[in-house]
This record gives sequence, C-alpha cells and structure tokens, in this order.
Amino acid sequence: MIVRRDLEPSQQAVQGGHAVAEYLLSYPNTEWRNGTLVYLGVSDKEDIDKWQFRLDLEDVPYSIFREPDMNNEITAISSVYDESFFKKLQLL
Repeated sequence: MIVRRDLEPSQQAVQGGHAVAEYLLSYPNTEWRNGTLVYLGVSDKEDIDKWQFRLDLEDVPYSIFREPDMNNEITAISSVYDESFFKKLQLL
C-alpha cells in the first residue's frame, strides 16, 4: 500500500489499514495468500495524487482511503503489490 509520509507513523498505520479494508471490500475475490502488508511511502498529498493518476493510466486495480478529518484528502492507496510497478517507492 502507498501511504503519505507527511502523516505521523501511527496515522500511517491506521490509514493504510483502512485502505486495505477498502481494497478487500472492493475486490472480494482477491487472493491474499501470505497476509503480508508492505507499506510504501510518498511524500505528501500531491505525490499520492500522482500515484492515483498513474494507477488509473495503467489500469491497476486499487482502492483509496480518504480521511474525513483531513478534508477527505487521500491518505492511503491499497493495491496488490507488483515490484516492477512500485519499485520507485521506499519502504516505510
């Protein structure tokens, strides 16, 4: 999942969890075999918006989580991890 690094670490964990829940609800037939979560970080709102645009362009399935307490800004994106697609992002 992609999470904004401008959030506190505890917020990053919570927002990422929300995004995973949204993904599993949106794609109920997803096979999640090993239960591993990979947190990848982007710098801020503008950066995560760019990744959403890129996911749309590449037609990659994903879900987003918008935080109501932050004017419904996107705080996390969840998708099935593909190393070749997400290799430019750093682990949190």
